[in-house]
Amino acid sequence: MQTFAGILRDMSAGKSDPQFSDPVLAGSVWKEIIKAADANYIPGKFTTFAGFEWTSNPQKRNLHRVVVFRDTTHLPNLVLSALDSEDPEVLWKWMEDQRAKGSTLFAIPHNGNASDGRMFELTKFDGKPIDATYNKTRAMNEPLYEITQIKGTSETHPDLSPTDEFAGFEQWDYTLSADYERPTHRKGSFARQALLDGMSQAADGAGNPFKYGFIGDTDTHNAAASNEEYNFTGKFAFENNARERLTGVPGAPAGQVQQIQEFSSAGLAGVWAPENTREAIWDAMQRRETFATSGPMIKVRFFGSFDYALDDVQSPDFVKRAYARGVPMGGDLKPGAGKAPTFMVMAQKDPKSGSLDRIQIIKGWLDASGKQHEKIYDVVWSGDRKVGADGKFPAVANSVDVKTATYTNTIGDAQLATSWTDPEFRPEEPAFYYARVLEIPTPRWNTYDAVREQMAPLTKMPPTIQERAWSSPIWYSPGK
Repeated sequence: MQTFAGILRDMSAGKSDPQFSDPVLAGSVWKEIIKAADANYIPGKFTTFAGFEWTSNPQKRNLHRVVVFRDTTHLPNLVLSALDSEDPEVLWKWMEDQRAKGSTLFAIPHNGNASDGRMFELTKFDGKPIDATYNKTRAMNEPLYEITQIKGTSETHPDLSPTDEFAGFEQWDYTLSADYERPTHRKGSFARQALLDGMSQAADGAGNPFKYGFIGDTDTHNAAASNEEYNFTGKFAFENNARERLTGVPGAPAGQVQQIQEFSSAGLAGVWAPENTREAIWDAMQRRETFATSGPMIKVRFFGSFDYALDDVQSPDFVKRAYARGVPMGGDLKPGAGKAPTFMVMAQKDPKSGSLDRIQIIKGWLDASGKQHEKIYDVVWSGDRKVGADGKFPAVANSVDVKTATYTNTIGDAQLATSWTDPEFRPEEPAFYYARVLEIPTPRWNTYDAVREQMAPLTKMPPTIQERAWSSPIWYSPGK
């Protein structure tokens, strides 16, 4: 950990070991990555991609991207390093050069929560305002955003979404400084605000640079990539020791201990593709037909249309109808002659995780003056709960026994599905919609560890977690 921290500190300061820039060494590593991807690819059964992480970290602010190639037939001999440039526009230019040579690729930014406002800032790397050319280039190269992973969730933040009671989920609140620095800028760091800012850019005629679908990821550095709370193995190798995950290695600074305790269990990417092959999965990601989870294998379907019937979601051929008369997550709604759009959403629980609490639809829109708005709608839920006199929807029950790190699925539902029509739709207002699925409370990884190690629960971390999933958005643009 200390070695990694030292390398990160030097890279953030613009210094690095010359060996890291040696093209012979870097080229050999890249060849091994390609070799491993091809050796383990079994079409229809297990799909691998050749890719790399571009780890731009200016002033310790995370601008990382994962670059993924569709196939391994036209690959460069050497990839771009953040040591070559930390400017995303340089990366996009390099990607365009690879396309000219036959490659098919895209980039996926992640951990905007650790960027201190820089991931989705409205200025370029050099401080100049973004413009139509920048927006078009970014949108072409980056169809997806990694909304959750071991370094936290960057859907939104309570400071940005004060009326969203679930906005504070898994906030790993650090920059990538080795000194455990906390960010001070929220705007520019979170996906929901970026979606709103992207619509504002489009409304001003500059195009939308932040038209992102969502995925999740693990991003562990210990080769385990475990995603379950009960099977958490940490980010770094020394965290394989459960006691040291809770208390830190002997002599560890308090900031490091707290940072490790705040790590999430990891996330997962869901992709709706017709077959398990590189081409089919990459193409589905390119069209943003994806969803993210905070770790469980929740399945989510989300469709929108101006032509759905409210009972379509209950039909045995629900999916066939949904595609035939509407668009899936990641798509664009066509104007519907003044009608309000209807959305069909369905979610199934992970058999090894908690039952489902509710499904929400998050809407963001611009009013006639261009002002940004967001609203959360509870559209279907478990049990017979009703909105209270205070206008708030009651929380689901909590069956977790913290002393034993157990829970029961006697509450919640295994599947939730509904159709929902936007009651406040105005055809002149651009909007986006995405689904958020919540589980019932289950033990967080630190609770499982504390019980296994016969230790007292951590007092600075929540003992439970409401795992969740997010669909990619569906967009509506007037006159488009």
